[in-house]
Amino acid sequence: MNENMWKPDRQAKTPIYRQIAGHMEGRIRSGEFPPGSVLPSERKLAAMLRVNRTTVIQAYEELRSLGLVERAVGSGTRVAGPAAGTVKTPNWRQYLESGTFLPNVPAMRRIRSELNVEAPVIDFASGELSADLFPNDIVRKLLQERPYSGYLGYDDPQGFRPLREALSRFLRRYLNVEASESSLIVTSGSQQSLFLITHCLLQPGDAVAVEDPSYCRSLSLFESAGLKVLRLRADRREGLDPDDIVALHRRHRLKMIFTNPNFQNPTGTVLSAERKRRLLDVAAEWGIPIVEDDPFSLTAFDGNVPPPLRSMDAGGQVLYIGSLSKIAASGLRIGWLAAPGSVVSRLADARRQMDFGLSTIPQWVAAEFLDSGEFDRHLRDLRLKLAYKLDSLRVALDAHLPGETEYRVPEGGLNLWVQWRRPIDDLRLFEQAVREGVVYVPGSVYGSDADCFRLCFARPRLDQIEEGVVRLSEALRKIAGPTPS
Repeated sequence: MNENMWKPDRQAKTPIYRQIAGHMEGRIRSGEFPPGSVLPSERKLAAMLRVNRTTVIQAYEELRSLGLVERAVGSGTRVAGPAAGTVKTPNWRQYLESGTFLPNVPAMRRIRSELNVEAPVIDFASGELSADLFPNDIVRKLLQERPYSGYLGYDDPQGFRPLREALSRFLRRYLNVEASESSLIVTSGSQQSLFLITHCLLQPGDAVAVEDPSYCRSLSLFESAGLKVLRLRADRREGLDPDDIVALHRRHRLKMIFTNPNFQNPTGTVLSAERKRRLLDVAAEWGIPIVEDDPFSLTAFDGNVPPPLRSMDAGGQVLYIGSLSKIAASGLRIGWLAAPGSVVSRLADARRQMDFGLSTIPQWVAAEFLDSGEFDRHLRDLRLKLAYKLDSLRVALDAHLPGETEYRVPEGGLNLWVQWRRPIDDLRLFEQAVREGVVYVPGSVYGSDADCFRLCFARPRLDQIEEGVVRLSEALRKIAGPTPS
């Protein structure tokens, strides 16, 4: 089989596995692969098309769902015989194209696909902690000393009550945020909180304001909800300008404002105290709710935690989202949303319809962890290690990409927002970086200019950081040439 004349288009909106499936379907229906013929193995086709094996598995699975191929243990994937080919099977492609919940943006799907390959890839893309930053020993000790013996049935969809009580104490102590257990709903993370808000409190066509650049712009859930997403341009020193909201609201009648004011993702900026107060005043004047996503405040390297908007909110305007993913362990799947009681009841009802609530055991672990004296120690250790990783990344960038990049050093968070100093074809560079074995997030994913990109310094191991930058510099050399003198 000669695949030299065809390759999937990595810039197309259609997922690569569906491009492969469509290409193979055409060859089967044209008779190039007659009934009973054996298709290339998953590994061989993946190598020929320069994709990972998981992508080919997905493509073959789609062909199987259409009744075009069949898989037999020991003999690989074969084109189905005439009898099997006449079986009426659902047109799954049509269903996939008809759903209202849209797939993730292409670049993010591409990143996830590359991280599933067998060859090692250095990951500057995933916005989470590396495994060595997780509180594994603390959690193991808690489980050994106080094994869970509680109820294992469906729990309150608002969340495990002992966890909500622990969260109330935690928010007051560490963030100066007042939230009673009855005003909290436990979620599986910030994205579920955003999903509940966008699908339960807003309607298709509603206008919402989102920072630009912003993590929210990498999520398809806003588009899936039919919302009109408007940009609030944020500068790299102080964040968004609240006065821009007034002009947007007068033109579009904003229904909500979404912001990540402390160590913003992806830029790492902190909204100044003056702008925070002005933002609250503007929202109060026009009656616009604010959704504050605050996963990073407690990562402040020097321990001086910038105040969340919610801690300054006297009028009940802020829906406050938090998570343990960026400060403890993403695998616990513990997030929270603080809101007025009526909002919490509405969202809890939606949760009951979705999944009857989270598993009790990780909620119990989180409650024990937050109330233990070990949390303080973990947080201090985490801040030191994150600061050291950031320093290591900066040293590597300056050593291996001298004069090529510029950045503003964040005082917390997990990410470094970097700008190229010369024009760069960001998608070409990204594809070359993938071939070199390193992934990151291009700035265009966040709605930003193509000359920016995000490096998550928390995700790679410390011993991978310099090697990742070396690979990035090699990718740049191959597509753009040496640094201009």
